[in-house]
Amino acid sequence: MDISLADVLIHIDESLPQERREVVEGLLRSVEGVVSVHNPDDRPHLTIVEYRPDRTNAQTLLEGVRGQGVHAELVGL
Repeated sequence: MDISLADVLIHIDESLPQERREVVEGLLRSVEGVVSVHNPDDRPHLTIVEYRPDRTNAQTLLEGVRGQGVHAELVGL
């Protein structure tokens, strides 16, 4: 069985403290279809999300981040 995966890069405008970044990461991980979330310490404004496009989409992921009161936008890969 082949599973299609997609990646999206989300740019977060604010400098979030580590605890807040963990909340945002946890929210993204809780979305059905999300396979992985990576937010490197040396680039805290960038979050890469790998997901199954048959279960969710980039706009839903962005809306979830924004729903946390964070200013963010999608960046093309």
